[in-house]
Amino acid sequence: MRMITALLIGLISAMQAAAQDLIEVDLELVLAVDISYSVDEDEARRQREGYVAALAHPDVISAIEGGPLGRIAVTYVEWADSRFQRAAADWTVIASEADALGFAATVAAAPLERGHYTAIGAAIADSVRRIETNQYQGYRRLIDISGDGPQNQGMDLAEARAMADEARIIINGLPVITDQPGRWVRPVEVNLDAYFEENVITGPGAFALAARTADEFRTAILRKMTLEIAGAAPAPVELVQAAP
Repeated sequence: MRMITALLIGLISAMQAAAQDLIEVDLELVLAVDISYSVDEDEARRQREGYVAALAHPDVISAIEGGPLGRIAVTYVEWADSRFQRAAADWTVIASEADALGFAATVAAAPLERGHYTAIGAAIADSVRRIETNQYQGYRRLIDISGDGPQNQGMDLAEARAMADEARIIINGLPVITDQPGRWVRPVEVNLDAYFEENVITGPGAFALAARTADEFRTAILRKMTLEIAGAAPAPVELVQAAP
């Protein structure tokens, strides 16, 4: 009995020490970006440029600096099929304009790789794992996932969303609505707004903010990231809310 008690005390002490080693931030944010072949090359490039511009924008930097701690932890992950999830920029603390510009530069400089199929569930599961195993402790934990079509491969979406719910991670969506499918993909007749509402986003206050043109895409990314970092919600006309 004494040995078991000693082991339990040791385990609790180790867990407390590990918790103390975590860096506190206002938000742990995964930017999970679809770069499957349903996204054509121009669209993939514009997506990344939009995120780079948003990360360096004064509104985003102001939202970060205005938080209780004035810092967030963020990683930028590009995904495609169930085996393709790659961090173009690993976990980084952003607490200043210099931090934001440095992270944006890292994203911009990363090689743009592509993958077949659209495995949204696997991308969510990978994002949950990245949050659960990082060295940060955020007041909020969030996955911001973009996509221009429905899932066609990989882990069941309901199972992936349940993983996020269990970990208390919110999933917001950025459906990219385009009439020009990728080179190797046939057009899919689907209401992408409704698809994200019913199958992707989850958690308290979760929302999807759609982009329908190239210009709107950049604006939507900036608007969405600013709201997410500030912990605010967009006006009802702008969003698709998570189903209850």
